[in-house]
Amino acid sequence: MTGVALSAEGLHTYYGKSHILHGINLQVAEGSITTILGRNGAGKSTTLRSLVGLTPAREGTIRIFGQDTTRLPPYAVASLGVGFVPEGRKIFPSLTVEENLKVPNDRPGPWTIETVYGLFPRLKERRLNKGRQLSGGEQEMLSIARALLLNPKLLILDEPSQGLAPLIVKEVFRIIVKMRDSGMSVLVVEQNVRMTLEVADYAYVLNDGEIAFAGTPAELNADEARLQSLAGVSAERWEI
Repeated sequence: MTGVALSAEGLHTYYGKSHILHGINLQVAEGSITTILGRNGAGKSTTLRSLVGLTPAREGTIRIFGQDTTRLPPYAVASLGVGFVPEGRKIFPSLTVEENLKVPNDRPGPWTIETVYGLFPRLKERRLNKGRQLSGGEQEMLSIARALLLNPKLLILDEPSQGLAPLIVKEVFRIIVKMRDSGMSVLVVEQNVRMTLEVADYAYVLNDGEIAFAGTPAELNADEARLQSLAGVSAERWEI
């Protein structure tokens, strides 16, 4: 039976007096890709920040691989085998690619600088270039590669396709599929709904800080009206 990599029950998160998340419940099965979709301002990034301890929830419970992490700081969450790729990439612009990759603390596992270079040959070609000299796609690859060096069991990504050209978006999603196929659990927030539903195993849709849909991508794809109203998707179809 597949285990649960992450579960959240009854999450309520605030920014000051603003109540952003209203009783969020979700699960990520081990070895799966789970996605959180929704329009801008729906609470997607806040959900991820709550899960990794950056914006702690005031109410509710979070468990990662069975351990209660609700009140743990981000570094303690990461130590459990959680990699986080934040929105906006957050690489170090004045450091080279290789220097950026040396920032994470080494954790035992298959992912090393050499193995991520194998996954991202473009990064190896540009290993001596500074972060600010990279294209948006190269910066996203570097951000994912840096997270992989933690050898995570659970990888959380916030808007990995943001601002990228369509061909680069497809490459990023191919990499996400490879992560899942290697046994990693993946939770991804995305605006690119069509592409995400091509690769995800399970989907949630947020609306005004509440779960408006939970089910399989096939179920969501079958309800075009729900896709349009809750996720604001275009008619364009994507294929990996």
